[in-house]
Amino acid sequence: MTQPISRRLFVTAPAALAAITGGLAPSLAKAQGTAAPAGRPLTIGIGGAVTSLDPHFYNASPNNSLSMHVFDRLVERDAQTRLVPGLALSWNPVSEKVWEFKLRPGVKWHDGRDFTADDVAFTIERAPNVPNSPGGFGGFVRAIQRTEVVDPLTVRFHTAAPSPLLPTDLGSVAIVSRHAGAGAGTEDYNSGKAAIGTGPYKVVSYAPGDRTELVRNDDWFGPKQPWARVSYRFIGNDSARTAALLAGDVDLIDQVPTSDLARLKRESRVVLAEVQGVRVIYLTLDRSRDGAVPFVTDNAGQPLPKNPFHDLRIRQALSLAINREALCRQVMEGTAAPTGQWLPPGSYSYNPEVKPDPFNAERAKALLAEAGFPQGFKLTLHGPNDRYPNDSRTIQAVAQMWQRVGVQTQVEALPWTTYSVRSNRQEFAARLTGWGSVTGEASYTLVNITGTYDAAKRMGTNNTARYSNPALDALTEKATATLDNEEREKLLQQAVKMAMDDQAFMPLFQLVNIWALKRGLAYDARADERTLATGVTPAA
Repeated sequence: MTQPISRRLFVTAPAALAAITGGLAPSLAKAQGTAAPAGRPLTIGIGGAVTSLDPHFYNASPNNSLSMHVFDRLVERDAQTRLVPGLALSWNPVSEKVWEFKLRPGVKWHDGRDFTADDVAFTIERAPNVPNSPGGFGGFVRAIQRTEVVDPLTVRFHTAAPSPLLPTDLGSVAIVSRHAGAGAGTEDYNSGKAAIGTGPYKVVSYAPGDRTELVRNDDWFGPKQPWARVSYRFIGNDSARTAALLAGDVDLIDQVPTSDLARLKRESRVVLAEVQGVRVIYLTLDRSRDGAVPFVTDNAGQPLPKNPFHDLRIRQALSLAINREALCRQVMEGTAAPTGQWLPPGSYSYNPEVKPDPFNAERAKALLAEAGFPQGFKLTLHGPNDRYPNDSRTIQAVAQMWQRVGVQTQVEALPWTTYSVRSNRQEFAARLTGWGSVTGEASYTLVNITGTYDAAKRMGTNNTARYSNPALDALTEKATATLDNEEREKLLQQAVKMAMDDQAFMPLFQLVNIWALKRGLAYDARADERTLATGVTPAA
């Protein structure tokens, strides 16, 4: 029997707000007479490329991290992914299909105009409809049928079915202004014209593939930030990122290269911050085609007439051929843990029955033979070379493992800006990517990664492999509409097992998130791997 929805009130706490973040274009800054405040600057070197200032363009961690300096959300998450107040002070279910959010009074956009519920309504309309998005935010608002503006500081969301996870989902959606965003495209955000947020920092300049310059917003509703200016730099090369920190060119780096960890631990000028992350690194196999698949051939180099990845035995064989323990030990050098699912142990809806596939080369060969490929076949494994720790090394290692069971594997590693676009177009047969379950529960992945791609239903937004399992979709829908927390967890755990039994994708390992900072600074290490100026403080 379904339990009644309990009413909950979340009260703002300074410690929680310290994790919240927020932008103003250079032309707008000049027009409004904004001058850079006095004080110490902070320079951050990140390892993943930011592809846009548009907070709704691409649901990728580097984009989201930068967005969190410029834009706020109704609901924020602290470093442990717990929900805390943002632009909303409280959220309460007023019926099984209606959520009411009370908004924070007195909040100003960076251009001085008032933030109101109308901006929230505009955001919900815009977020799932950004043209050319390689993986957007539709999954987070899919439950909302109608947004009702009750008054300037009250908004109600009407859902088609009970939606107990709606506040959790909205923790991923940046709120943008109607007056700056109406009619604006992604290019207007990138130019700075529409990049007007409510957050702790305003945009001064944005150079794609290089850096973003930010200035403190002294009118932010949260605690005053110690950094007058922030330079948010992309340094994709691992060695260059470490060298920049040691040379004093940057104050903090993320994605600390595993090869430099021992050295940095001995370095008296550096301190490390680390935490178990919620990101899984995994492989996907193309399911978008029934016929020939690009980059897959027989051993003579001729295209295969049918997509081999529709055969569960092929998917199982490729997974069993991977020695995850060796990947974690030799490639990740102890900074990752083998996994057979997408959540770390202890998470809500983690399924302890789902284990990593054991390395079994002989069984892999037998499955390939059963599936009609006793001599294997050829394929190319694609992945990024500047997005995740040791990403290109990982695909090289996997390729060697696949070759040992008869699957002749070539590797092509690409810059993230190129790779992400091509992956979204289903140009690859096999690919490596990562996914961080920032909500701390299984539905985030079930909706966005394993859910059947359906733009109208806003399902499968990041399902680039186009995997589809109607039974899994139905179980996901049932779980996300279940109000009772214990019953919902059981359903989500069933869905985790169903997805992994069907090899919806191949989890490899869970990352440990590591940052390195100049001594004298401290960082509130985040499980969601966001790299935020608001989390950096002068050490006590």
